[in-house]
Amino acid sequence: MDDFGAIAASAVPLTGGHGGETFAVSAGGEDAVLKLYGKHPARAAVDVSLMRLVRGLLPVPRVLDAMPEPAGDGAPPYVLNERLPGVNLQTYLDTAADDERRKVGEQLGELLVRLSGMPFLTFGDFTGRELGISPFGVGGLGEFFASHAAGIGLTPSQAAGFERVLDQAEDLAETGVDRICLVHSDFNPKNLLVDPSTAVITGLIDWEFAHAGSPYADLGNLLRFCTDPVLARAVLSVVRAGPDLGDRLLERGRAADLWALIDLAARPAANPVAAAANALISRIGDTGDLAGGRPDPEVVH
Repeated sequence: MDDFGAIAASAVPLTGGHGGETFAVSAGGEDAVLKLYGKHPARAAVDVSLMRLVRGLLPVPRVLDAMPEPAGDGAPPYVLNERLPGVNLQTYLDTAADDERRKVGEQLGELLVRLSGMPFLTFGDFTGRELGISPFGVGGLGEFFASHAAGIGLTPSQAAGFERVLDQAEDLAETGVDRICLVHSDFNPKNLLVDPSTAVITGLIDWEFAHAGSPYADLGNLLRFCTDPVLARAVLSVVRAGPDLGDRLLERGRAADLWALIDLAARPAANPVAAAANALISRIGDTGDLAGGRPDPEVVH
């Protein structure tokens, strides 16, 4: 884009995204979002291909322009997307009535069903324009926890309880559906947009952690800190009615989410999400179960 320099000069930083490289801009007479890839240049080509792969199936923005490879002058790769309408879903849910949250929950369930039906042959991170798969290479869940344990700081008793839960999680993984699918990997209200006048979801954004993985991972991510039984019940009812993912959906989601939860919990506690993840892992260790004190949203008290 010839006037890219002028667009970048008017950029306003946006919250969210990875590494503070996402900006609101105006391009061609419409609002747009400019994402730079100075820290992870190889991801630009992946993100462009992902948006084109799922457009029409999921509410993702159009790619207006892109330079998925570094320029000769040292400028980082970038992707310019349309800016989707709507407000942050978390903000909307804070004041939404029961019927509105139920409607949103059903739509979230539909999005999860669509993601779980987009198959891949192997687990791993995406690479390049062709969305090749690079294996994670992190070993099993127990090994992954061991490599992060120092940063999490559990007591010996909590660590023992948490390791028992890891065994339960691996048993659940072995008995779930044998399917690998597209995983957004950050599927939660901060990355979703909604039209406040209709309660219709208008966008699923920030795909920088998307990979090929478990069909339960995004469900676990969405319900990780969810305290709204109306929303959670609506999500689970739709996912349960979709392509067969077996029984014990909530447990399987929580088990698949342990990978991300461990990674978050080992980050500096100054990050509020990391602090919440650390507290949840501590409760899981204390209680010795996957719920970690979280209620079952389908049990009506």
